Amino acid sequence: MADWNKSINYFVLVFPRDYRNALAKLKTSTTVTDPKVQKTSPIVDSNKVSGHGKQTKDIEDVIGDEPAEKLDKVRGFVKYARQKQNYRPVEERLKDWEEVYALKQIRESLVKQAARCMDCGVPFCQSYVGCPLGNLIPNWNDLVFKGDWHAAHIALAQTNNFPEFTGRVCPAPCEGACVLGINSDPVTIKHIEGTIADKAWENGWLHPIPDENRMPTGKRIAIIGSGPSGLACADQLNKFELNTRVGNDGQPSEPRDLNSVCRDPADSENIWSARKLLDEFDAIVLCLGATWPRDLNIPGRQLQGIHFAMSFLERWQRYQHKNKIKHTYFDLQNDNNFDCDSVAALAKGKRVVILGGGDTGVDCIATSVRQGAENIRVFEILPPPPINRDINENPWPEWPRIWRVDYGHSEVAVRINGDPRQFNTITKEFLDNGKGSVGGIRTTKVAWTKSSTGKWLMNEVPNSEETFECDLVLLAMGFMGPETTLIKEFELDLTSQSVIQVLPDKPYTTRIPKVYAAGDCRRGQSLVVHAINEGRLAARQVDLDLMGKTQLPGPGGIIKTANLR
Repeated sequence: MADWNKSINYFVLVFPRDYRNALAKLKTSTTVTDPKVQKTSPIVDSNKVSGHGKQTKDIEDVIGDEPAEKLDKVRGFVKYARQKQNYRPVEERLKDWEEVYALKQIRESLVKQAARCMDCGVPFCQSYVGCPLGNLIPNWNDLVFKGDWHAAHIALAQTNNFPEFTGRVCPAPCEGACVLGINSDPVTIKHIEGTIADKAWENGWLHPIPDENRMPTGKRIAIIGSGPSGLACADQLNKFELNTRVGNDGQPSEPRDLNSVCRDPADSENIWSARKLLDEFDAIVLCLGATWPRDLNIPGRQLQGIHFAMSFLERWQRYQHKNKIKHTYFDLQNDNNFDCDSVAALAKGKRVVILGGGDTGVDCIATSVRQGAENIRVFEILPPPPINRDINENPWPEWPRIWRVDYGHSEVAVRINGDPRQFNTITKEFLDNGKGSVGGIRTTKVAWTKSSTGKWLMNEVPNSEETFECDLVLLAMGFMGPETTLIKEFELDLTSQSVIQVLPDKPYTTRIPKVYAAGDCRRGQSLVVHAINEGRLAARQVDLDLMGKTQLPGPGGIIKTANLR
């Protein structure tokens, strides 16, 4: 207090939500030429903004004109806006199957974006509601701001086995839980994380190094499945995969560059029985995923041209790998190498209907557009989400259930027929084209109301039937649980949610000795970050059971970094 005029410069003004909303309402009712508005902009450079009847520039634009200015980490969350443009231009990316993100532009602004990460006291971004892995987000954000990318990689690698996955295909619940997101746009955590992983690969910081603190134990562990949970669990093990490649064939290449995640070859020639696995291994970890798709058993389901979304996506992904991702929809008509089953599911020249408006539906949209679909419609049974977070139904720090335009939506809007989504709609019947194939669907509108107990109820709207012509239907309505072939072979139990039953006191251990479960086959359909976390924790349980003790990290834990340098 002795030198208050100087000390006041170290204070940061933070607006509570209600006060901020009041200011926003006042701003919308006041013109930009109002002298009161211009007078309350103390940060704006008077040399850049004239008061002679011209519009006041956004503070972000003014700051953006000063590249030589030293970035302000203390007030960065006030000064700098969140980067809005994340994708390459639509017309550019529609010509290829490469990554949709504008990586160059993202990288150019990352240090400024890292400056927006504030000293929030309790970083909800790294709590379970934000990041189940417990990623040390404020730590590596600060290291990126300081330009120490190697140290940022060390910090990130302590908790996340595959930041190259999560930095691309994770929907970033950490950003939904960002404290800055209470009354502003959250920090761009996802892009910072992905770039840290990319720089680690580019600079050769990632390479297999055995842990010198761990002596060979003679134990043999088999992991079934090589998705995120299986790979995260795969430390010292033998791994067996049902698919033709390590990873997830159902994830299209557009959200991420295939070269950024497919770096490790694997041999998947041998098929082992459950009995043989139990006889020859000390532990078996099932990381099967939740790949059993939800069907729609309505009249006409037997018609040709109706496919599960993942079947459609997987076949196309395998074709792309076989042909090194050289094809665009412009030259598919000249291709003679596609197998007959996959040809039947091609969207080229077809009127496509996608049932389900989630992430899988978005991937189907993008793939169909690139294959040259004539028309695309997406039907979603739920109502459209609100533009802004409903603080009563969906309070912070929960993942914000708000209206989003994803990469596939913007692509179909430009190339074909505007936003393809239609909400509050259920499909009642698949219509025959007279040749045994689907020729259309019959739909009905639904209305959602909340009961006195708070439960949402669905009712069909009378006289709301419509018919839509189509040649290809993709079912993207979620998943029921894991495929049951191996589960039956191991004689495992399923829960009422159709996932593998585990012991109440050991959440990754089944009732069958030596058999464990992790990932979507245990918890149900979920996010990549949950799958990685499950694989890590299952590995810890296996290590503890086999050795009587473990040094592997628990929930939100970290590991020693000596071997990462």
